[in-house]
Amino acid sequence: MPMERRSLLRSAAAVSIAGPFAGLVAGPAGAAKPTKPKYPLLPVADLRDTVVRLHLPPGFSYRSFHDTSTPVELTDKTLLPGRHDGMGAFAGTDGRVTLIRNHEVNGPVPAFSSTAPVYDPMTGGGTTTIDVDHYGTVESSFASLVGTQMNCSGGIMPWGAWVTCEETVNGPDVGPDFTGASNIALTKPHGYVFEVPLNGVASAEPIRSAGRFAHEAVSFDPVNGHLYLTEDNFGFPSGFYRYLPPHHPMDVGRLEDGGQLQMLKVAGIDNALLVEAQSKNAVFPVEWVDIDDPDPSFPYTPGVVAPTSNNTAINHVAAQGIALGAAQFSRLEGQVYDKGRVYFCSTQGGGQIGTNPSVDGYGTGFGQVWALNIEEQELRLVYQSPDRVTLDFPDNITVSRRGTLVVCEDHDQDNYIRGLTPQGRISDIALNRMVGRFGDEFAGTTFSPDGSTLFVNIQASRGLTFAIWGPWSMIGL
Repeated sequence: MPMERRSLLRSAAAVSIAGPFAGLVAGPAGAAKPTKPKYPLLPVADLRDTVVRLHLPPGFSYRSFHDTSTPVELTDKTLLPGRHDGMGAFAGTDGRVTLIRNHEVNGPVPAFSSTAPVYDPMTGGGTTTIDVDHYGTVESSFASLVGTQMNCSGGIMPWGAWVTCEETVNGPDVGPDFTGASNIALTKPHGYVFEVPLNGVASAEPIRSAGRFAHEAVSFDPVNGHLYLTEDNFGFPSGFYRYLPPHHPMDVGRLEDGGQLQMLKVAGIDNALLVEAQSKNAVFPVEWVDIDDPDPSFPYTPGVVAPTSNNTAINHVAAQGIALGAAQFSRLEGQVYDKGRVYFCSTQGGGQIGTNPSVDGYGTGFGQVWALNIEEQELRLVYQSPDRVTLDFPDNITVSRRGTLVVCEDHDQDNYIRGLTPQGRISDIALNRMVGRFGDEFAGTTFSPDGSTLFVNIQASRGLTFAIWGPWSMIGL
């Protein structure tokens, strides 16, 4: 979720009013401060044009590509959209890397391409697929999913696919969202996940049984064949979900529709407020409640503003789980699967519920990182930020070969990429120093399959992507 939403909502209000992580520290106050790293972050010139855009540790280099400050034409003659967000990296041909990248474009605007199947011709989001070397040189690129909206994050699937997520419930059957833009022009309901194959274009058919809600990210458990899903419902309680497809995706080679959506519940505690500050290393046994109506549709008349408000629609799925005692989180965003655990970020978790959540977000903390032990069915708080200097609004995450989380920040001041080690130390990996754009968030962190290059996006209307490389072992990655 970009900072623009918070700014826009505040403006509107002003008008109306006038495992591997054992030992990580956590605590609502007085949490242990991170040990300062032995290295500084230094200004480094972009190898594309010598402009300093990042501060990095000594010995690191980077090159940016697909900078939409000026129009970019892809190999398939598609004009590249901006708002680069979640991204996955796969092994490409001839030693290259194939990236599948989200574009979080909102609003009723024409689709950005017709070279791939189009879900809704009146929405401008989707995904692009890029073949790139380890040093940021683009070999080819094309539109791989078109006509979706607010493609936020997603997840890498081990059978060779990317699942992209729509962070919205807009559609012709729903009233205007936080932007105030009418949905009358839209031709399809939104709020789904879509599968994008590694080699080729998507079918543009949503996995409807995985829910229509404000999806953020997914991760996949290859043992049991379950898909885990986070929800970033900005001004309301967010849920953590799992989707049980009809058949194991590793057997059929794809994610099938028609399965069961469930929502996490803390065993023995109805509606546990996990949005709030928790004790150090808090642990909760969990169970799951079924969502009976994961794919709602609402009555409407074409060409007329729908009677169902966006707030009602965006809470429809979570409200079913909450009625059955499901846990309530604050803004669940990035997640990643690693060695039997799913790690996920609660961006504004660790504080109380805000006095005006619809404007400031549901939660007043600086962020939490949670881990679900799948075999034990146990949820553990692995880190809780004590202040915004230590860790500020964690969002997208990935994991290094050494088991260290790489965390993107998304707030309105200096934004870092942080490392969170198995010993509980936070370190600084990169700092955004784009002139006039220090508040633009990092998003889409993903390592090349050989672990040598970290690819990451700047998520803004003028988006771009970085390839970063250097002595990762020196900084514990």
